Amino acid sequence: METENKRIAILGAGPSGMFMFKRLIESGDKNVTIEIFERKSQVGAGMPYSTEGANREHITNVSANEIPTIVTSMQDWVDTVDNALLQPYHITPRNFNEYKVVPRLLFGKYLESQFGLLCDKARAAGFTVMLHLGTSVTDIIDKPDLQQVFVEIEGERVEPFDAAIICTGHNWPKKHEGKVPGYFDSPYPPVKLKLELNHAVAIRGSSLTAIDAIRTLARSNGKFVEGNDGMLQYIPLKGTKRFKMVMHSRNGLLPAVRFHLEDSHLQNDSLLTPEEIEQHKQENDGFLSLDYIFEKDYKDLFKEKDRDFHKRIKDLSIEEFVDLVMGFRENADPFELLRREYVEAEQSIQKRESVYWKELLAVLSFAMNYPAKYLSAEDMLRLQKTLMPLISVVIAFVPQTSCRELIALHNAGKLEIISVGQESDIEINDNGGITYHYCDEDNEECSASFKTFVDCVGQPHLSFEDFPFKSLISREVITPATLRFRSDSKGEELFKDKTKNVKREEGYYVLKVPGISINDNFQIVGPDGRGNERLFVMAVPYIAGFNPDYSGLDFCEEASLRIARHLEQQSKKMSI
Repeated sequence: METENKRIAILGAGPSGMFMFKRLIESGDKNVTIEIFERKSQVGAGMPYSTEGANREHITNVSANEIPTIVTSMQDWVDTVDNALLQPYHITPRNFNEYKVVPRLLFGKYLESQFGLLCDKARAAGFTVMLHLGTSVTDIIDKPDLQQVFVEIEGERVEPFDAAIICTGHNWPKKHEGKVPGYFDSPYPPVKLKLELNHAVAIRGSSLTAIDAIRTLARSNGKFVEGNDGMLQYIPLKGTKRFKMVMHSRNGLLPAVRFHLEDSHLQNDSLLTPEEIEQHKQENDGFLSLDYIFEKDYKDLFKEKDRDFHKRIKDLSIEEFVDLVMGFRENADPFELLRREYVEAEQSIQKRESVYWKELLAVLSFAMNYPAKYLSAEDMLRLQKTLMPLISVVIAFVPQTSCRELIALHNAGKLEIISVGQESDIEINDNGGITYHYCDEDNEECSASFKTFVDCVGQPHLSFEDFPFKSLISREVITPATLRFRSDSKGEELFKDKTKNVKREEGYYVLKVPGISINDNFQIVGPDGRGNERLFVMAVPYIAGFNPDYSGLDFCEEASLRIARHLEQQSKKMSI
């Protein structure tokens, strides 16, 4: 029986859309017309690797050998690309090292070339591919009676598709920027931070996003030079004596330094299989236990990797383990710890030996991401409060060059970090800028005013109400992401205490988490609890509640595989 030709829309041509495109080609189903919509003119790069997210000074936190395979390796691309493209970054085919991080804009050009190769490959294999650049998708209308989804383009016309995959990528909403002088809701696009200043700048957060802002602001107000001792030094511009950057962090910690990964793609043969997770859920009232996954996908991996470390942690709860690790970090001066970790990371890279407890924490985070939707509300609260703050610090993998710059800025008196705790508050001043209110480590109330403020907490986890395709909200096609409490009494206790995001729905206490509800195949889940066969979503800001840690290209690779497998199974059913 001949399969009817299907139309599939991919909304967004950044890394997520590119991996989805790759999967559809790999399926070999040529009865599919693939249409890709991208609001920008550049494909492949997305926000992080284009001028929307990077200047020349910004670098990746992964090396070429850690990148999932697309079409050709980055080494092969560097060997064949025009030298004029490489020259601004002082890279040549001879000095390129696949174990080193690369400039983000150059990486974006590599991804763009890979997208082009995918288009060539698809058309040569007989696929029909239509690429719509400079085109905005303004709404999506689901038509279950027709088993189709209608994509609204530029608010003017609609096109019917059999399936649409939302790959719209990062989104940094503006709340005060442009209205309040000196206030920046994010450091992106970074060209806006090319400011010569003679006052202190407040930076909210100490993540990789904060380091992006620091690298740009530093270059606008001085320069880095190599000292005779091999140490990097920062030389301020004249007229910027009062310029400095003050990071405001909940725990006063800097992220950990990039080291050698034994398994560059964070896979592990010893991890729980989907079948083992399903079996555990059946034995645990349908819930995935956070303690169980911590035991199996973290602690047990040390039995062979590091037996001494396994002995130290095998009897510790998650909370005790985090206290042990964070206690060490919190008791050290953050810049002194950065120097020590820099040396440790240098040795790790030179010897090509991993720092196992950190690498396996990244493995745990990646493994935990997909089944996190099966945690109880109690366990999700534990994850948010205890484990995720540690993971976000340890697996940021700050590149060595960024570390050298942070240390040089601190040595020059141009960078400091302040711990502001969980309850800090930012007050917008009448004449522009902000006042930071917080309690210090002695619980004394503090405040400081700044003419310039940059919010650098990273990609915000956007709410259900922020979902960009409003017909899917108004027609109740999508549902808010929620997790049930395992214990009614615990849910009731938190509800009565007016704990944020604890609700009572249909006789149950639930925790509302960011974004929309999806299933394991990244299908949008409707009010009936079933996955929508026409709508899939990989846009990370809107699924962060059920996917608390999305890890760049690794996420793109895994999520696209799950969607493609489901589409293939669906196609086989229809052809029977």
